[in-house]
Amino acid sequence: MARLLAVRGVTPQTREAFFAPALRDLAPPSDLPGIDAAVDSILSAVKARRKVVVFGDYDCDGVCAAAILVHALSALGADVKAFLPERLSEGYGMSERSVSRMLEENPGVGLVVTVDNGINSVEPVEELKGRGIDVVVTDHHLPGPVLPDCPVVNPKVAAPAHLEGLCGAGVALLVAYAATERAKCDGMYTGGSIAAPLIVLAGLATVTDIMPLREQNRILVVAALRLFRKYAPVGLRELLDRASRHVGAALTSRDFGFLIGPRINAAGRIGSGMDALRLVLATDREEAREFARVIDLRNAERKGIEQAMTEAALAQIVPDAAAQVIDLPDGHPGVAGIVAARILEHLAATSGRGAVPVCVSVGDHGSARAPEGYNVRDAFSACSDLLVRFGGHAAAGGFSVKKGMIGDFRKAFAAACAAQSAAVPNVGATYIDAWVDASELSLDFVESLGRLAPFGEGNPEPVFAIRGARLYEVRPIGSDGRHLQLAFRGAIPRALWWGRGDLVESLRAHSNVPCDILFTPEVSTYGEPHVELRLLDLYQPI
Repeated sequence: MARLLAVRGVTPQTREAFFAPALRDLAPPSDLPGIDAAVDSILSAVKARRKVVVFGDYDCDGVCAAAILVHALSALGADVKAFLPERLSEGYGMSERSVSRMLEENPGVGLVVTVDNGINSVEPVEELKGRGIDVVVTDHHLPGPVLPDCPVVNPKVAAPAHLEGLCGAGVALLVAYAATERAKCDGMYTGGSIAAPLIVLAGLATVTDIMPLREQNRILVVAALRLFRKYAPVGLRELLDRASRHVGAALTSRDFGFLIGPRINAAGRIGSGMDALRLVLATDREEAREFARVIDLRNAERKGIEQAMTEAALAQIVPDAAAQVIDLPDGHPGVAGIVAARILEHLAATSGRGAVPVCVSVGDHGSARAPEGYNVRDAFSACSDLLVRFGGHAAAGGFSVKKGMIGDFRKAFAAACAAQSAAVPNVGATYIDAWVDASELSLDFVESLGRLAPFGEGNPEPVFAIRGARLYEVRPIGSDGRHLQLAFRGAIPRALWWGRGDLVESLRAHSNVPCDILFTPEVSTYGEPHVELRLLDLYQPI
């Protein structure tokens, strides 16, 4: 345990806070530069009874961030509505089309507050101001060379180190908190605390948007998991009930990242993000149940599209390329990002040199994902003469290619990633926390690993390895045989290998050959609690 803590940067001085993250240790909103000016604009609009529009995004972070501010401003008595752009027809953020529709649907709007977008919307902000509409930008994406001329709250622009990893909903939470506290002081708000459901939303978004689960984010996610059953919006509770028949009493970050978050994202990918926002804002259980049903159907549709696109993308992989730029003109643009993530996972598992950045485009629009050490937005910047627009984080981004330039973009993007690769350490290496003996994997030890949770970006699940394991049974599981259950000789627990049903015959042909296995140990509650391995890799030196 001491080794696991040390490699995660937990020192003896920070160990207590790591094991017992508490809401009282959340940073005050005043730590975030620009928040006072943002609250001034927001409360001025509320006092003057001006119409407020919260301009969000169609992914889980944007939906949760919009819901946080709508909930908070409604509690303050504001005339507030949320607006989300449509992914397929309007694209991300404050595009010309989305701003035009927002104005059409909200005549007389006096203040627009962006969440999870807006930091690069210099011209749209000027246009709105020219119409006499105030703007506040709250975001967490990387800024361009020029900032919008309005109050800006963005930890990527200016913030102390402990706030740099906030997602859009995390920023919205601090803005909501600052606004309600100021409103209390001004006598504008005399109600009770509204914090619990907003913390749940911020924690869910933090996991789903793959933010580092350290320091402030760790506090948010731990609190969100603890508060979920009692305080989560009824729509999220209905969605979880529909998503899983086997969720135990204690939620984990995997429930956020693999059950709830993808379903919220699916609404914006396949249909409209407003479906997800209506779910999150619903207060009637029957209405929420119907929204959850629709979103679950969207997720099932997304899975089918994703599988077909992933198979087509795998056929386009270029061996040893510095980056993979895959064009799927018959694909669904809303699923491009998740397909890029699947290809990245495939490269990490199968390529001797390790994963490289992946772009998946559908027509002229696409999404990118990159492994640790690369910066996809910097690579886009190096190719900016070939792009209509781009944006995102170091690990993920979106782009639009100029007509007929996908081939040129493929070469330029690969060159930009090749230039970055020299600085990427240990490309292709899988970090192993420790080589262990099967006898060390006791139930008590594996249960103790849960103290390190929640796991995710910045706090990965522990990875162990065993040398010389011998297989004696390989069994496909799942309705389509996509997964494997493996049994080993000796005291090694049974293992599940998700998504590697394609290896069944190869493994059977070489059973009983000594192999090295990499895995994360888990406690299974099917039957009596017992240790089970989630296999990550297997190497047979044949």
